Amino acid sequence: MSQETLQMSGSERKRLIVMHQVQSGDLLLKQAALEIGISIRQAIRIKKRFDAGGAEGLLHCSRGMPSHHQKSAEFKCRVLEVYEERYADFGPTLAAEKMLEHEGIVVDHETLRRWLIAKRLWISGGEGRVHRAKRKRRERFGELLQIDGSVHLWFEDRGEECTLMVLVDDATGRIALHMARQETTRDALLVLEKWVKKNGVPVAIYADRRSLYFTKAFVDEPLRRKDPAVFTEFMKVTDRLGIEMIPAYSPQAKGRVERVNGTLQDRLVKEFRLRGISTVEEANEMLDDYADDYNRRFQRPPARQADAHRHAPRTREEWDYYFCTEQPRVVQKDNTVTCKNNQWQILPQSDAPRPGSRVVLRSPLKGEPFWVWKDKRLRTRFLGQARQ
Repeated sequence: MSQETLQMSGSERKRLIVMHQVQSGDLLLKQAALEIGISIRQAIRIKKRFDAGGAEGLLHCSRGMPSHHQKSAEFKCRVLEVYEERYADFGPTLAAEKMLEHEGIVVDHETLRRWLIAKRLWISGGEGRVHRAKRKRRERFGELLQIDGSVHLWFEDRGEECTLMVLVDDATGRIALHMARQETTRDALLVLEKWVKKNGVPVAIYADRRSLYFTKAFVDEPLRRKDPAVFTEFMKVTDRLGIEMIPAYSPQAKGRVERVNGTLQDRLVKEFRLRGISTVEEANEMLDDYADDYNRRFQRPPARQADAHRHAPRTREEWDYYFCTEQPRVVQKDNTVTCKNNQWQILPQSDAPRPGSRVVLRSPLKGEPFWVWKDKRLRTRFLGQARQ
């Protein structure tokens, strides 16, 4: 190999310059060792190789030879075949995880990434990104949750578009999930109930300003934010639990949950595909376990270890009180009440409400609705649909 065509790394070029200085007497070998950051014994060996072979003697002896850790061509072909057959739209990291889980193939995600890029099966991103300042996370677990409904074709062409309800803790990135056909008050309360049962009552919830979470009067009239008359059904529940509701004024403001949505729209869609899940009911059977696995792998420790959650309700009666929707109605002259075209008869009992009194129908998330007057549960009989 001629010196004109000799290819050397930066460290090898530095050694060549230093060895020339040693050879000309401008530098002692001890000084050369310090210059290139090696021991004197190693410097002696390098000088012997330089004296014997010139610049070529400074090249790494294993140059051009395959690495001892290099995967075989057969293994590489098998991995790429499996990827193209089952994981063609998976990112390298997720594909490596699923190959280990389903096929028992052990391949490092960065190795897979290099192979995929070389075959043009994966394009590395990064260009055109816009720099934005990141909002500082809250310091304690439970200090702030972000809630959002992610509308997506979660089951691809195997089912209709539906909504994944997502709660994410701002301090840790911990999540809770619930699949729904639409983003309704009941479904938002179901994912919140999951969170409270597992972790306790959070301090505050950050949500966008859609009518499910906030009324226009609440958003536009800050002086009325303690007035129950401007609360949504969701806010009435959070008010009973003592949770502060904070409206978001831009998609970037709730960036934590938006980024989780993006991750799930990639990973969870593929998980549903691999498991053959195509209905809301099937999804909800596995989402709690999926969220637990996600949290084990991706949640981060909070800046402060103190938990900001308060105690969850303890009895069934407390759960029914906190997690329910309420509809006030007026008692008719025949001691009946009607709501949503259904009618109930108030039975004789002590301290019963008189006709004209306002009573409340409480509908818990699970179980039958019941009527309340002065925080007392009334004895009633369901009469069926009211006559038109």
